[in-house]
Amino acid sequence: MLKEFKEFAMKGNLIDIAVGFVMGAAFKEVVTSFTGGIVSPLIGLLFDTDFKDLKMKLKDGTLNDAGEMVGEVYLEHGQFITNVLDFIIVAFIMFLVVKGVNKLKKKEEPAEEAPAGPSQEDLLAEIRDLLKK
Repeated sequence: MLKEFKEFAMKGNLIDIAVGFVMGAAFKEVVTSFTGGIVSPLIGLLFDTDFKDLKMKLKDGTLNDAGEMVGEVYLEHGQFITNVLDFIIVAFIMFLVVKGVNKLKKKEEPAEEAPAGPSQEDLLAEIRDLLKK
């Protein structure tokens, strides 16, 4: 069983997937910092606020004994839109990467056809003629 697991783990496709996963996770961090540090503030200029902090209060809270506000409920649409932008950027970049890799791959040459030999009818006719002799 250990030998089978080693063969499974060392297959080229599995290692390629692992490398892609690690690179994708690192790339997501780059995209997150791009959207959080560049895109969101620029969009925030349009709304005159930090875009990630856009939220709508759905329920007012109450003050507890310590003077803290509790029970407030917010709809945090700014964070959601930021995450959607992250996803769109990552998906678009992955599309471009796959498109580039596919373009770089050699176009597979069609396999050579088997040499044309006598047809089945010709072979049957030849057998028939040999049996007549």
